[in-house]
Amino acid sequence: MNSKNHTVFYGWRVVLTAAVGLFWGVPITVYSFSVFLKPLMHEFGAGRAAVSLAYTFQSLMAAVSAPLSGRLIDRYGARKVILPGAAMFGLTLISMKTFSGGIWLFWILYGFLGLLLGGVGPLPYDNVVSHWFDRRRGLALGLTMCGVGCGAIIMPLLAQRLIATFGWRTAYAILGAAVLIIVVPVVGTFLKEKPEDIGLLPDGSMHADATTRDDTIDPGLGWHEAWHTKTFWVMLAAFFLVGASVQGCVVHLTAMLTDRAMTVQATSLATSLLGAAVLTGRLGSGYLLDRFFAPYLAALFFGGVAAGIAILWTGSATAIAFVGAFLVGLGLGAELDIIAYLASRYFGLRSFGTICGVAFGAFLLAGALGPVMMGAGFDLTGSYRGPLAAFFAATLSAAVLMTSLGPYRYGAHLAGTKEPILRLQIEIQHD
Repeated sequence: MNSKNHTVFYGWRVVLTAAVGLFWGVPITVYSFSVFLKPLMHEFGAGRAAVSLAYTFQSLMAAVSAPLSGRLIDRYGARKVILPGAAMFGLTLISMKTFSGGIWLFWILYGFLGLLLGGVGPLPYDNVVSHWFDRRRGLALGLTMCGVGCGAIIMPLLAQRLIATFGWRTAYAILGAAVLIIVVPVVGTFLKEKPEDIGLLPDGSMHADATTRDDTIDPGLGWHEAWHTKTFWVMLAAFFLVGASVQGCVVHLTAMLTDRAMTVQATSLATSLLGAAVLTGRLGSGYLLDRFFAPYLAALFFGGVAAGIAILWTGSATAIAFVGAFLVGLGLGAELDIIAYLASRYFGLRSFGTICGVAFGAFLLAGALGPVMMGAGFDLTGSYRGPLAAFFAATLSAAVLMTSLGPYRYGAHLAGTKEPILRLQIEIQHD
């Protein structure tokens, strides 16, 4: 509660604003791509591989843009990244209305949309939310990411209806107009960078933190200090291993199950179950991160992914395969929350954008490589068993890596304990 007027803490409005912004970003170009696939194949007279290359370009450009966007966020603030990024994202989608080039031009255009995801994706919003919350940071991040989860469920249905009614060009244009009409004014009006900007404190606290500091500088390590630590590379390796594994399984799930003579209805149910698991993972991990030691919680989720992959590895075509899909989805939903939360606890908020941007970039790069590795393994052996065995080992290794992280360096107290978490006392210096 706000101590001044006893209304709902403004930070929750920031969370809602961030969720609205995320609803109209990644879900349009990532989760709805499959809906546009066949219309684009018909438009260009191309096969699935050729059209899907646009998605690959987008993923690679998003991986490149994440660290760059993070650096811009640390230097200029998240709002100055989100607002122009959202405007260009919307205008690029609107330009699809008059698109008349070949497939190569579509690849370039979709790659540019991937570059803009650094501004309309989770990174800048996680940065803002992490400043507004400390004790309840996990829950706030989880609720923020629900914007992506809800978009992943609703946006493909909306896009399908628009395509059926107006065609794929107009569908993209309408979604782009929605970004300009909804995201830009909502974010511009309600998204505040830090609670101090409007005379508040994180979590709506009435007392300042006991650790005094210059309020113009966030506590934490600089980028050059952070990337020289063992903790940074352990986290990056774990995120990459899990990212490649879950994305490989998700993209090939339908093909994997139909190869086992599952019906179309059954595979559709498995896909829906996976989507529900992603949303559950985001909400559940956010709630639990505030109550349990995050590395152990991450190890539990990653171990669950390993168990899910092991179930899929057995080749079962029964209901047990649904359990495997659900466990993989839980890990996919939890990983983005975990990345942001761990980055803030081990490195602070001083260079949060850059550090988290590199971690997100590794996750996105892994997401682009995982499906390719899965497909290549199948083409080589005629089965998914080899890639699944490799991904099982990878996720199990990631779970073990998480347990090697030490105590938090920055943050509030750990729920269930009476002693505050030790903070790293350092002389804050400019990079």
